[in-house]
Amino acid sequence: MESAHLLGSAKKRVKIHPHTVTAKYATHTPYSPQPGVHTHFPQPGDEGYDDAPSFEDFGSFLEETSDKKQLTESRKWPLALFSSKDKDKDTAQKPLGAGGVDGNEGAAKAAKGSGKGVGEQLASFGEASVSASRLTWVGLLGAAVAHGCLIVLTRLASERFSLGPLFLLLVRSIVQLLSVAVPLHRGENPFGPEGYRLRLFCYGIAYSLSLCCAYSSLTFISPGDATTTWRLATTALSATLAFLLLEERLGLADGITIAAGLCGLGLVLLPTEDESNSNSPTDPAVFWKGAFGWSLSALAGLWMALALVSYRSLKERVGVGTALFTVSWTSCLLAPASLVLLQEGWSWPMSAPAWGLVLGLVACSAAAFLGMTHALTRLHPALVSASQSLEVPVAMLLHLAVLTLFPTAPELVGNVMVILSVVWLVAMKLLPSRGAGRRQREEYEEILDSPIK
Repeated sequence: MESAHLLGSAKKRVKIHPHTVTAKYATHTPYSPQPGVHTHFPQPGDEGYDDAPSFEDFGSFLEETSDKKQLTESRKWPLALFSSKDKDKDTAQKPLGAGGVDGNEGAAKAAKGSGKGVGEQLASFGEASVSASRLTWVGLLGAAVAHGCLIVLTRLASERFSLGPLFLLLVRSIVQLLSVAVPLHRGENPFGPEGYRLRLFCYGIAYSLSLCCAYSSLTFISPGDATTTWRLATTALSATLAFLLLEERLGLADGITIAAGLCGLGLVLLPTEDESNSNSPTDPAVFWKGAFGWSLSALAGLWMALALVSYRSLKERVGVGTALFTVSWTSCLLAPASLVLLQEGWSWPMSAPAWGLVLGLVACSAAAFLGMTHALTRLHPALVSASQSLEVPVAMLLHLAVLTLFPTAPELVGNVMVILSVVWLVAMKLLPSRGAGRRQREEYEEILDSPIK
């Protein structure tokens, strides 16, 4: 490697040896090192001088043995099975094409046509982004419907087959242990990557504690009140915790939409005329039982908000299958402890309809978890929880169809507000304004036209 010397117009030739640095200067001014600095420049003929690699070879050696390149190639190994790596190498070494046009002329032609390709690339990128967003929101709304079905199935199992909520939680957790096949099939550690296992364990404990508190509250208060309180607390606290722990903020439009949905949930929680009758005496045991149930549902919302924010921070390291397995095995530990603590009677399905109900409950819970957890990789935790508020109107419709339970006027108005807020939220995310798209295109073209890239 030849370059101009800093002291004059002399030429320098450098060779690097494992133990010494060789530099031969051809200059009219003798080199004088700084005082107190020991430098040694071996001359030709010394031991090992001719065997030392040149500076260019050393640069390529660093590039080939760098950790960054090894890590990149290790991540790309599945693509190498189907890629045309050798073909690309041959193409790069090919001097001329059939028509005698070299690579520079082809690159110039491609550069001339880049003005037309910008619009096509931007359009394809926008279509891919919108398509991915649509799939995410479809999965998220499907998870909300599955959550609504889960509420009704849990109530049917408790009233018609005397199956306790915590027992149902234990059964679904045991069946969902089969999800360990997903990380094993992908060659991943089912307990998470090294260095993130403690955080993944804390995520599983928080999610399992939320489920245990939510299912335990069904013993003390009605399923509708427990679910609504749980969802309201989860949405409000997930927005707060995401801002405090992850510094993720909500936009003004998103905040207004979520606030409208929370007001709808508040209307659903308004007591009925029978519950608000102050003339009848209140049994202290019934009062404290209801207060304990409301506290458990609010605590479940707190744990669920913490779990959503925790997975949001692990989204790039932990897959959805690994997260499901973590929640399953931690629930297998906490559900029996909750059974013993609350002294809930042990029950077992004794008929085919009961087992069908349990299996349907397991399927709905797995589908809801997958849709919601996948959405966390792209959306704010508060948006994910707010969209799951749709489970309350779905449960109301299913209660009306299956159990013939008619909603009150506040419940009807609150459910309509929840539906409108979720629909408006989805519309804002999937239907961007034309001005925003035009502005993004102008910014993109400005970056491409910039001399600094």
